[in-house]
Amino acid sequence: SIEQIKIVGIEMLLGKLFDEIGFSVIRDQLFRKLVLARLCYPVSKLKTVDYLRRYEGYETNETAIYRYLDKLHSKQKRAVQQISYAHTLQILNHNIQIVFYDVTTLYFEIQQEDDLRETGYSKEGKHQNPQILLGLLVSTDGYPLAYEIYKGKKFEGDTLLPVINLFRRTYQLKNVIVVADAGLLSNKNITSLQSSNYQYILGGRIKNETQAIKEQILALPLKDGESQVIIKSEQTKLIINYSQARAKKDKHNRQKGIVKLEKQIKTGKLTKTQINNKGYNKFLKMDGHLAVALDKTKIESDEKWDGLKGYITNTTLSKEEVMDNYNHLWKIEKAFRIAKTDLKVRPIYHFAKRRIEAHICIAFVAYKIYKELERQLKIRQAHFSPEKAIEIAKTIYGIKATKPKSKEIFEKTLILNDEQRALTELFEL
Repeated sequence: SIEQIKIVGIEMLLGKLFDEIGFSVIRDQLFRKLVLARLCYPVSKLKTVDYLRRYEGYETNETAIYRYLDKLHSKQKRAVQQISYAHTLQILNHNIQIVFYDVTTLYFEIQQEDDLRETGYSKEGKHQNPQILLGLLVSTDGYPLAYEIYKGKKFEGDTLLPVINLFRRTYQLKNVIVVADAGLLSNKNITSLQSSNYQYILGGRIKNETQAIKEQILALPLKDGESQVIIKSEQTKLIINYSQARAKKDKHNRQKGIVKLEKQIKTGKLTKTQINNKGYNKFLKMDGHLAVALDKTKIESDEKWDGLKGYITNTTLSKEEVMDNYNHLWKIEKAFRIAKTDLKVRPIYHFAKRRIEAHICIAFVAYKIYKELERQLKIRQAHFSPEKAIEIAKTIYGIKATKPKSKEIFEKTLILNDEQRALTELFEL
């Protein structure tokens, strides 16, 4: 007779990676269960309880999970990051010289603010919802290194130094090149990075440069793919690159913005309150005392910058190396996308700060395992993605049964199709 049927593929595949990374030194079984559930069934803690009971035969309750989250926050958060860092250091041959930093926002489906969740500029367009800021530091190839959360109103540029300083102190790193996008660019950050002896590569806001430098930029005779160095100071240089593809995209996006403005002007919805520097509103002007119109002079001035992009650095790297390293920032954008879509880091159903932080910690570990799965699939030259591998693992069941005569209890894993067989053979499960 069959005693139990449950999903075993998740533990076979993702549990194996969990152990190989080193997270098994944290003995709490709930830690393991919550991380693996976040990878295969990312839902609320209440629904997670039901999933674990129904599909894995693991009994727990919401209260036990909340108590564990408090323990994770108070005693295990740093250990989790250290385990992740040690594994990343190992797979990168003990060479972490370049780190990539970015910030995203996570909003809450509530109206009331508190000491952590505040309304602010939302990258998800949810300006009316309280939010928090999540700062993430990753290595080459997007392996997670460290993270911190901040109040929703905090200027994202002010999160850069605290995260990388803590990271450098914790792991006693000396020479680190920090790569970040233009959203984190400020004179304060550049001064702080230089005074702290960091090397950096930052996206440049070339339209905000001094008039003299802007004239130099626009006078550069750059062809498609070419770049030129402009010396800003004794320590910093500005690399300007031109791309025809980027110019085409800039023109397309501006035209879309103009068409939208023209429609709004015709409907009479625009007033002088919309005349500001937000997005394509910078192309508006007052026509007389009553009407809002497009400013063609500003549009023509903006066209001159199509295809141009700047990179500010104090490194001795070549132009090509600077741009190549900066272009790796898409991997941290991918990390945020995976966290928000596949791991569903939001919506967050917690109210206490410690539990919000513990929830982010669980997602951090889940993303680390995701990246290790991605890495091993690449090494094994697999023909399916991490998402596909997880989907296949979710279909592998195991049964526990009793033999009718001997009453002997036995367990068997059911491999029923070619996809399941390919996955188990690939990882020697």
